[in-house]
Amino acid sequence: MARARVHNFHVSLDGYGAGETITLEKPIGEAQGLFAPFDGRFIDGLGGVDAPITLDRALTTTWSQGIGAEIMGRGKFGPQTGAWTDDEWRGWWGDEPPFRTPVVVLTHHRRDPLHFDNGTSFHFLDATPEEALARAVELAGGQDVRIGGGPTTIRQFLAADLVDFLHLVTVPLTLGAGVSLWEGLAGVEDRFTVESVTSPSGLTHQFWNRVTSG
Repeated sequence: MARARVHNFHVSLDGYGAGETITLEKPIGEAQGLFAPFDGRFIDGLGGVDAPITLDRALTTTWSQGIGAEIMGRGKFGPQTGAWTDDEWRGWWGDEPPFRTPVVVLTHHRRDPLHFDNGTSFHFLDATPEEALARAVELAGGQDVRIGGGPTTIRQFLAADLVDFLHLVTVPLTLGAGVSLWEGLAGVEDRFTVESVTSPSGLTHQFWNRVTSG
């Protein structure tokens, strides 16, 4: 069966995964430091990148392995709120979004799908986590589904007990405010086995695998 997976999701020491306000200049609000250590060149593998292979970079490569679709919140797609306008916004990533798969964007406002030449397509859906996951599984063609964020979206899927695997990267900084990954999720760790490793860079990678019965 297809699994729902979270990969390379960065949080602060105090559990925040984004700032409180998203703007065009600050895609994750006042939390830009969370992604300062992230090297996105490695999301598709270790080959073809002229840089040393480190533990952090090697773990980054799991982002795309076996993934057939992604689910993201509207805030990850763009800074707009409310009804869509005709400003021709097509996401933060220009003409070559890195996903190369169908992407379900959770929104309360209807919009026609967007298709890109590199295989990425955005499908805008007003749905519960269960409905969104069912649609993403259909689009994934037998592969796994990545729950891409932001923190509110991941929190909703954790609350609904729909996450099979979570790769969490704790960054050694405190934000003091923002959007919490863990709010309302007391005891969620009981549903998972958790392993962790700290890299020489100071990042702590945690691997949460759902506990299966039997």
